[in-house]
Amino acid sequence: MTIIKGSNNVISEGVKFGENVTIGHNVVIYEGTEIGSNVIIQDNAVIGKQPTRAKASILPEVKKLPPTKIGSGVTVGTSAIIYANAEIGEDVFVADLATIRERVSIGEKTIVGRGVAIENDCSVGRNCKLETNSYITAYSDVGNYVFIAPYVVTTNDNYMARSKERYDKFKGVTIKDGGRVGANATILPGKTIYEDGTVAAGSIVSKDVEKESLVVGSPAKQLRKVPENQLLRNQ
Repeated sequence: MTIIKGSNNVISEGVKFGENVTIGHNVVIYEGTEIGSNVIIQDNAVIGKQPTRAKASILPEVKKLPPTKIGSGVTVGTSAIIYANAEIGEDVFVADLATIRERVSIGEKTIVGRGVAIENDCSVGRNCKLETNSYITAYSDVGNYVFIAPYVVTTNDNYMARSKERYDKFKGVTIKDGGRVGANATILPGKTIYEDGTVAAGSIVSKDVEKESLVVGSPAKQLRKVPENQLLRNQ
């Protein structure tokens, strides 16, 4: 086992490493984390962090979550944070300043861009691209080969933090295989973008996007079908 370490690292007990792991400076890896082979962890990254619950949070209190699992071939960028009970598939790239919260799974070969935030209890499939500063809200389900452009915002609270009625009605977004969302688009709570559904830049999605449809505007409406040469099955 070959591990190349920088300075001032804090590696807790029970961390498991594969072969050929490179760790930068000032990295913190929490107890029990499992790290595969050929992994690069850059400066100031934090892996396996237990979540801290705000006093006003409506999330249930959890005393201790299971360790994080990092697959082989993963790169974790500078100052990225990966919380406990996250599972990162093989060959995933997590860019600088990204945050991946607890109980999140990410499939192989997905790119999590700079400053991306994936909130708790989300599933992201394989071969996805989540680009710079996009936001995946809690309780969302993202399929395979999904493209999320910079500054896309997804939401899960129709009550905007007012009234206790909302407590059991949080619902993230669902983006099926091959779905694509353009820059600065906003997806409202509980909406589904079906297979190969495409959302134009700057649009506000207030209803489900049909399979292989292109929607545009605020609120987003179907403009036309996605061209055949753009469909996932024809790539």
